[in-house]
Amino acid sequence: MKKILVTGGLGFIGSHTVVELQNEGFDVVIIDDLSNSSVDVLEGITSITGKIPLFEKLDLKEKSSVESFFQNHKDIVGVIHFAASKAVGESVEKPLDYYENNLNTLIYILKEVLNLNASNFIFSSSCTVYGQAEKMPITETAPIQAAESPYGNTKQIGEEIIRDTCNVKSELNAIALRYFNPIGAHPSAKIGELPIGVPQNLVPYITQTAAGLRACLSVFGNDYPTPDGTCIRDYIHVVDLAKAHVIALKRLVENKNASNFETFNIGTGVGSSVLEVINSFEKASGQSLNYKIAPRREGDVISAYAHTEKANTILGWKAQSSLDDAMQSAWDWEKHIRNI
Repeated sequence: MKKILVTGGLGFIGSHTVVELQNEGFDVVIIDDLSNSSVDVLEGITSITGKIPLFEKLDLKEKSSVESFFQNHKDIVGVIHFAASKAVGESVEKPLDYYENNLNTLIYILKEVLNLNASNFIFSSSCTVYGQAEKMPITETAPIQAAESPYGNTKQIGEEIIRDTCNVKSELNAIALRYFNPIGAHPSAKIGELPIGVPQNLVPYITQTAAGLRACLSVFGNDYPTPDGTCIRDYIHVVDLAKAHVIALKRLVENKNASNFETFNIGTGVGSSVLEVINSFEKASGQSLNYKIAPRREGDVISAYAHTEKANTILGWKAQSSLDDAMQSAWDWEKHIRNI
């Protein structure tokens, strides 16, 4: 079996991608520092797939630890790099932490990937690389605007680092998946989004509010130039997103890539406002949500949703689940972990 390294593999998107990789017959090794995840996620993955992935707790900011890991795993044929700090608001408050964690770790891993026999690399990028795009939906050729947050800037710089490396290292084959807003959980309710502390993302805050862990959800701004005044995002089910990573990896492993650095938007192509997400949750859960309008949050763009034709046609990937499907699975997961 082909061995794949998944960094941040016990996190939200990483764990769902590990499941899909194992379902496709890949041998998976996970690196995670458990800073925003739990080792218990291994049990959920194993319960779904019947296979126990190899796991090493490792801080990727420690260069010597990264070097030692790859010395012991020279048979890796592909790396999917999720490990990164990812909260927009927190990045505004702690920019140096975000630059240190998100950029240094990428550089250390890329250096080791270049020493492998098969240098295949999938980068967990983001629609934040576009900043506030001028046109909707956003295509892969949209101008890269100034980032709205340090988090978004780390994704822009990360792509630049990979592109510059690919330009001089023909053996490196890389794909940056620019995904939009992952939500939901595995339909088994055995893995899902499990933020440590106060959630930084909308949907887990919604489900925790409904479960009684949070008193009230704050909707940041209702005076944006959108139909209902709230921000618009492209919310994609995490299982659909995970499957996109497997398809992209196969493209590289099977040498089907058109160039050694490619970018793809991964989204549904549909923009939903914050209030529409709340309404979808209320429909899925059958209960009303306690929320209030709060001031705008620094770093938030007005609207962002994907043009997905490139991924649909070239990768042969298309999102299958609706917003209602994703909200139902998110609520099923919340009920499972809270024993509701």
